[in-house]
Amino acid sequence: MSDPRTFISFDFDNNKIQKDFFAGQAKNSKTPFSIEDWSSKNHLPQREWEKLIEDKIKKCNILIVLVGNDTCIATGVEKEIAFAKRNSIPIFGVYVDGADSSTILPDGLSRTRIVAWSWEKIAAYIDQCMKEGKNK
Repeated sequence: MSDPRTFISFDFDNNKIQKDFFAGQAKNSKTPFSIEDWSSKNHLPQREWEKLIEDKIKKCNILIVLVGNDTCIATGVEKEIAFAKRNSIPIFGVYVDGADSSTILPDGLSRTRIVAWSWEKIAAYIDQCMKEGKNK
């Protein structure tokens, strides 16, 4: 089986650097998953953005949410979580940028499905997600 495809959801205004670090480290980790840079490259009207992003999420096996201190107010992240749920794509989060268990979460993301940025923990969640839902 090929490596699971992941969509990385993050607060573009506050956590782009962490997303770039995460994607870069993922390439050098032994964690078996691939990250596609499927972010929208252009500013689009809301309906076009929603269709484009939902179509991209549908092509993935997992949605990973990078949870920073202000992710709870990132409306795009909440929509991406909703798209994943609507399409039975498993979701988990990774704390970034000093966020922790006291950080307010975006709607739809369960506190029990968030881990610290540890490649061993991330690998365990990827394995778990691949056993869930439509990825069986």
